Amino acid sequence: MTASPDPIASPQALSAALGAARYLCDPATALSLWLALRMGRPLMLEGPAGVGKTDLARAAAQALGRPLVRLQCYEGLDEAKALYEWDYAKQMLYTQLLRDAIAAETHGASIAGAAQIVASSEASFFTEHFLLSRPLLAAIRSEAPVVLLLDEVDRADPEFEAFLLEILSELQVTIPELGTFRAKHPPLVLLTTNATREMTEALRRRCLHAFLDYPSSSRELAILELVVPGIDHTLAAHLVAFIGELRKMDLRKAPAVSETLDWARALVLLGKSKLEPDLARDTLGLLLKHQEDKAAVEPRLDTMVKATAASG
Repeated sequence: MTASPDPIASPQALSAALGAARYLCDPATALSLWLALRMGRPLMLEGPAGVGKTDLARAAAQALGRPLVRLQCYEGLDEAKALYEWDYAKQMLYTQLLRDAIAAETHGASIAGAAQIVASSEASFFTEHFLLSRPLLAAIRSEAPVVLLLDEVDRADPEFEAFLLEILSELQVTIPELGTFRAKHPPLVLLTTNATREMTEALRRRCLHAFLDYPSSSRELAILELVVPGIDHTLAAHLVAFIGELRKMDLRKAPAVSETLDWARALVLLGKSKLEPDLARDTLGLLLKHQEDKAAVEPRLDTMVKATAASG
């Protein structure tokens, strides 16, 4: 595979470009992304849901000036939805037109003459004219470099992983009726996984790896102030400190960065500049999505809000 021609001279330059795209990247992740770009290797992004894996693909595409091609993975995903399928409606219309043309040309002619016309037309049914490109083939055939996001690849079946291996290794796909398509420009391939199931070693070997965890308090505060302009600094610091305490609890689903941002946006919409126990209680559903988590937090909520006000 060839290195990417993108004019990003260093991981620090890439990090700055991501920042301009409203994404604050930690140095280790920026380095992994830069190496994937320069080495022409896929990058697997692993970590809890909501920590910014998908948004990194969006920001990378913006920073590099590339289109983003996204394939949302799910159980039962197959080649027809991921790679290509034939435009059967157009083929049926072509069949009707061909039948009418044959009827007109062979009126009064022999059966052999009609058969000859059909035989000469068969190859026309499976050409690029009837090919519908799905995300994988679209990325391979793109006239410009793209960022290809395989989102939540752990939700797809193991058989789909095996199907991906040729694409990730060779940046090519094979269509039996048309042959092999090789990438005109190597895409930057990002795969995200929330560890719904373990990825196979064959897939991992073909990828570089980065683990995105919950950010430090200082970085989460910087993210909050970047993405939610106009939020009061003291309120933002209090929210980050409070959520940090929630993540220390044994919850079914700890609040991720996406929940932090939703909560902050909601409080700004409400015109709040201070976090108080009643406000936290009324808006707790923005942070905790399971009733048992709310039940575990609510008895301690007043104490947590007051304690984190000092630290925040």
